Amino acid sequence: MAKPNPHRPFAPDPAMVALRPHVTGEEINGVGENEPRRPDVVFWATNPDDIPFGGVQRWFFTKETPGTELAAERARRRVVLEAPLPEVAVRQVERSPDEWTAALNAFVAGGDCERAGVTPMRAEWLFAGQTTAFRNVIILGVQHDYDELKSAPGLAAGVDVMRQYTRAATVAKKVAGWLREQGWDAEPVTGPMATKLVLIPPAIEAGFGELGKHGSLINPEFGAAFRLGAVLTDAPFAPSGKRTFGVDDFCASCRVCEEACPPEAIAPVKKMVRGEERWSVNFDKCIPFFAETSGCAICIAVCPWSRPGVGLNLAGKLARRRQRGGEAG
Repeated sequence: MAKPNPHRPFAPDPAMVALRPHVTGEEINGVGENEPRRPDVVFWATNPDDIPFGGVQRWFFTKETPGTELAAERARRRVVLEAPLPEVAVRQVERSPDEWTAALNAFVAGGDCERAGVTPMRAEWLFAGQTTAFRNVIILGVQHDYDELKSAPGLAAGVDVMRQYTRAATVAKKVAGWLREQGWDAEPVTGPMATKLVLIPPAIEAGFGELGKHGSLINPEFGAAFRLGAVLTDAPFAPSGKRTFGVDDFCASCRVCEEACPPEAIAPVKKMVRGEERWSVNFDKCIPFFAETSGCAICIAVCPWSRPGVGLNLAGKLARRRQRGGEAG
């Protein structure tokens, strides 16, 4: 039997409800649509006036839990984002595709991030109205401090979320700067703001993991407790390759995040979203609690894969189960 949820029942703040647009977040996200299309920005717009949920986005910041640590982390991130990139060097450094991809390990070894991978760029990952001529996407992952994250939706978790967004922005700018100094143009892309492209689909293709029921990536090493940054470039990297390890079947039978979600926004079954059947969190149910708690993060904190040391054991167990099933067949 699931433990009682201390955050239920949850009723949205009437002030936030009054700011909701006539269109739903589910409609903007393309839930129920059978044809593929590019995503539209539903939240985290750089200019809130550009999106229907702009009023809700602004309200989010009025509800933010005050704290010197969070303010300091946000200030550090702003400094990172505003720092100029170096000019693109005239002379291009030549490496083989495998050598370029291997060179990314230096950023992992140096502690700038915990994972790096590459995949060819796809136009469907760009938000509607965005363009790019770059051919490759470098994905960079930074891991949460689980001891901080497990306090979600408390302030300590919120501070660590911002800290990891700062780290993701820092390493994206650092990798882009390195490439430009090597003579290859590069553009950093950082969250949580929705600027140019969605990050989860290219991260899946770059081997970072599989989509979980809670709408976040699950990785055997980090669970769902990590954040992403990206770099667009034409440097001839070799793709790092997609990985699967049984998350889809696991999530189909696991209900931990479902039971933990205060507004009951996590569905037990997949939905058709812009022509693809996949896990999808109900934005309209999620966003009120998310906004009132400055980011929530409960679902990724309670995910069994996120607990330190658990994910790799789970992945191994699932692999052995698949092997036995294959042998039996």
